[in-house]
Amino acid sequence: MHPADAIPPSPRPYRVVQWATGTLGTSVLRSVLDHPGLELAGVWVHSPAKAGLDAGALVDRPPTGVRATQELADILDLDADCVVYSPGRAGDPFSELDTICALLSSGKNLICLNGLVYPYAHGPYLATELEQACKRGGVSVHGSGFLGGFMADVMPLVLSRLSRRITHVYARQCLDLSRHPSWRMVHRVLGFGKQEDAYMCSLRPARTAMRALFSESLHLVAAGLRLDLDDIDVDVDYRLAGADLDIAAGRIPRDTVAAARWTFSGLAGGRPAITLEVIQKADALRIPDWGRPGYAVRVHGLPSLTLTTDEDWVSDDISAAAAHALNSIPVVCAAEPGIRTYLDLPLVTGRMEVDR
Repeated sequence: MHPADAIPPSPRPYRVVQWATGTLGTSVLRSVLDHPGLELAGVWVHSPAKAGLDAGALVDRPPTGVRATQELADILDLDADCVVYSPGRAGDPFSELDTICALLSSGKNLICLNGLVYPYAHGPYLATELEQACKRGGVSVHGSGFLGGFMADVMPLVLSRLSRRITHVYARQCLDLSRHPSWRMVHRVLGFGKQEDAYMCSLRPARTAMRALFSESLHLVAAGLRLDLDDIDVDVDYRLAGADLDIAAGRIPRDTVAAARWTFSGLAGGRPAITLEVIQKADALRIPDWGRPGYAVRVHGLPSLTLTTDEDWVSDDISAAAAHALNSIPVVCAAEPGIRTYLDLPLVTGRMEVDR
C-alpha cells in the first residue's frame, strides 16, 4: 500500500490560505492556483499596495475572486483547511508566535516555510504555546522548506538509514546569488554591499537569527538519530569583493562584503556531532573561496555515505520549497492535532501526471 493510501481522500479540494507574497509566497500562490486538488481561500500581504488586489493579479493569473488583505481578522474568519505561512523574516519564531497561534486556534492547519521544522529547539514555552493552540483548533503545525526542512535535515536522516555506528553528520549548501533578483534579500538580509565595519556591527542580530533558524535542523537530525545535543556553536567568516560586482540584485562595490560562510555545529560529548555549513556568494565565479555552488550531505559511519550535487540539480529551489509545502498538505491535515515534524508524518511524495 502506498503511504498516501492510509490518508482518507478529501471529498473536495483543500482550501488554502497563502500568508505573505514575497518571492517564495508568490511561488506557492501560483502553484495553489494551478493545482487541481487545491482551492485558494485567502491571501495575506505585507504591502498596502497589494491589499485589495485580486490574488490573480499578484502572480499574473486571471481573476480568482479572492482579494488580498492585510487584516489578520479577515483570514481568521475564513473557512480554510491550511495556511502556508511564508513570512519574509526568519529566525525569530517568538516574533510571529501570536499570529501563528491565532491561525491555529481558528481551526486552520499551518505549514511554515521559514522555520518550525523542530520547534522544540527553542525550549518548552514555544512548544507549549503551539501545542495549546493546536489543541484549541483541532489542527497541526508543521515546518517545511528546502534547506531547512529538507536538505539540511530530512536528507541526512534519509541517508542515515543506510549506515550504523554513525559518528558525524555534515550538510553543506553553497549558493551563487548572482542571478537572485531581490535587492532586499541580498543587500539587507544578507548584508552584502556593506562596508566591513558596518557588516561586523550587523553580525550580532544576524547571528542570533541564523542560530535560531538552523538550530532547528540540527535538533531535528539529532532527534532522528536519538542524540541529545549539549549546545550549538555558530561561526561566521566573510569575504570582500575584489572588484565591483554587477549582479541581478544590484552592484556590490569593491571592498564591501560579498560572501559569507556560516557554520553551525551541534555539540555532543565535547565535539561537533552534526555540522551544517551555509555559504552565500554574491558571484561565485568571482569568489572562488569555500568551493563551488551546490549541496553535499555526508554521514560518517559504517558504511560512510556522501551525496554531492552541483547547483543545477534542482532547476528552481523556490518552486521546490513551494512544492514541498503543498505536497505536505494532505498528511498535515490528516495528522493528529499538535506539532508534527518530519519524524511524526508518513512519507510525503509528489504525484505523477501522465497524459493518456
